[in-house]
Amino acid sequence: MPQRTAASLKSIFIMTEHTTDIEGRLRALISRGETSEVEFKSARGGFPGSFWESYSAFANTDGGTIVLGVVEKNNHFFFDGLTEETIIRYKKNFWDCAHNRGKVSVCLPRESDVRIEQIEESYILICDIPRASYELRPVYITTNPFGNTYRRNHEGDYLCNDAEVRRMFADADHDRHPQDGRILVGFEFERDIDKESLQQYRQTLASLQPTHPWVGISDMDFLRKTGAYATEYETGKEGFTLAGLLMFGKYDSIINRSGDPMYFVDYRERVATDNPDIRWTHRIYPDGLWEANLYQFYVRVYNRLIQSLPRPFMMKDGVRQEETPAHDAVREALINCIVHQDVNAQGHIIVERTDDSLVFMNQGMMLVSKQQYFEGGRSICRNPTLQKMFMLLGRAEKAGSGVDKIVNGWQSLGWPLPTVTEETRPDYVVLTMQLGGKTDKKTTQENNPRKQPKKTTQENNLRKPNKQDLRKEEILKFCIEPKSLFDIMQYLNLKARKNVMNVYINPMLGAGVLKMTEPENPTSRNQMYVTAKAETHDEA
Repeated sequence: MPQRTAASLKSIFIMTEHTTDIEGRLRALISRGETSEVEFKSARGGFPGSFWESYSAFANTDGGTIVLGVVEKNNHFFFDGLTEETIIRYKKNFWDCAHNRGKVSVCLPRESDVRIEQIEESYILICDIPRASYELRPVYITTNPFGNTYRRNHEGDYLCNDAEVRRMFADADHDRHPQDGRILVGFEFERDIDKESLQQYRQTLASLQPTHPWVGISDMDFLRKTGAYATEYETGKEGFTLAGLLMFGKYDSIINRSGDPMYFVDYRERVATDNPDIRWTHRIYPDGLWEANLYQFYVRVYNRLIQSLPRPFMMKDGVRQEETPAHDAVREALINCIVHQDVNAQGHIIVERTDDSLVFMNQGMMLVSKQQYFEGGRSICRNPTLQKMFMLLGRAEKAGSGVDKIVNGWQSLGWPLPTVTEETRPDYVVLTMQLGGKTDKKTTQENNPRKQPKKTTQENNLRKPNKQDLRKEEILKFCIEPKSLFDIMQYLNLKARKNVMNVYINPMLGAGVLKMTEPENPTSRNQMYVTAKAETHDEA
C-alpha cells in the first residue's frame, strides 16, 4: 500500500484558537512559494499536463501536495478564479486519468486525498499524493517508464535517467531477485576468498554457538550453508554469490569487473582536534594494508565506533557486562548501513565519527517510508544473504526490530533520538546519531520512579494539571534543541500527525513559545521546532 508520509495542506489549514481561518493560512502559504512538498499549478487554461510530472515525482520520493488553481506571477502566487463548475470538472478529470494506465502507472490517492476548497470567489483542487511503496515504483506517466519517470528534490521535479529507473525496478523485484544473491562466474575459493576472514567469522560463530551443526563442516559446505556459494536449480548455474564475495573476498577480487568494480568502504574519524589542517584523525578504507571486505570493515569500524560510548559497570548473573544497549544500537546501525546498501547505485558506504555524532550513509533509496522505518515490525532488506550472515553471529534482526534497538540504545543514555534523511543525486540514506546531550526530565522519571515523591489525594486534586498542558511543557523541554514533528510525535508516543499539529504545535507557535527553524518555508521537509526561550518552560 502507498505510504502517506508528506504533510497535507489539510493539516496546515486546521483552525485553532491560535490560528487564522483557512483563507488566511492558504494565502500565507502561497505567499511563501513552493517547497519540496508543495506544488502550485495554474489551471486557467485547462487541466495542466505538468500535473502528472509532479504526481510521479511526489510518488517516487516522499509524497507531497499539488494545489490546482493557483498561478505564479513575478514570484508571487494568485488564485486563478476558477468556478465551482470548472473545479468539479477538473476533479473528475483527475480521477479519470489516475485510473487510466495509459496516463499514469498507478493510482495512489484515496477519495479523501483529493478535495475542493473555496477561497472567496475562487475554487481550488488540493491533491495529496502519497509516497508509493517500493513494490509500486517507479511511478511513471504514459506507458513507458524510461523518459517518463520523475522524482522530487529542493529544486522541483526532475526527470530520472535510465539507471535510476532500472534501480527502482530492481527494488520492486528484490524479494525474488535480491542483488546480493547474484551468482558470479569464474571466481575460485583459493584465489578469491580471504581465508583469514572466513576463519575469523567461523571462530566467532563457534564461540557464540559451540553446538551449532555448521561448526565442524568444511569451508565449502559452510559457504554453501550461509549462502556465500549457491546453485541455481533451474539452470544448474553455481558459484560464489555477490554476498559471499563482498563478505569474505579479497579486495582485488571484489573490485574485479565480474564482481563489484565500484565497491568502496570508507570510515572517517575526526575527534579531539581543533586543527583545521587535519581533515581526519583516523581513517579506514581500502589502502592495501588489509583485505577490505565487508567482514573486516565491520570488525574494524565497530571497534572504533564504540570508543565514543560510556561503559558503565553492569552485572548480570554475577558476570560483568561490558556492552550496553548503546553498543547494540551502534552495532545495529553499522550493520543496517551494510545490508541495506544498493550496490547498483552511485556511491559507497560511508561511516563518520566526530566528537558530536556518528553518521552512517549507504547508497540507494529507502525501501520504506521514514515512518515505517521507525515503527519497525516489517523486515525489508535489499541484501538478505548478507543479513543472514550477520544474523548467524547474533548481530542483526530480521523481525523489523533493529531500529528499536537503535532508538532504545540511545534513549538508555538520555541522548537525542537518531534521525534519518534521504539525499538525492547521488541517492543516500543518512542515519545520524548525536553523541551526548542532557537527559530530559521524562527519561529520568521513567528510569528512577522511586525518586518521585508520592502526593496525597488532596495534593493530586489541587495540583493535577491538564494533560495537554503537561504535554506542551514536555514539548518545550524536549525542543530546547530543534526537533522535527516526527521526533516530537515519537517523544510523546502519539501517532496522529494532524492532531499533534492541531492541538499542540500550531497553538504553541501562535502563542510564541515555540518557533520554526524555517519560518519562511513552513512546509519544508527539513522543518524543525525549537523552544523560543528557556524561561517559557514555566509559562506553558
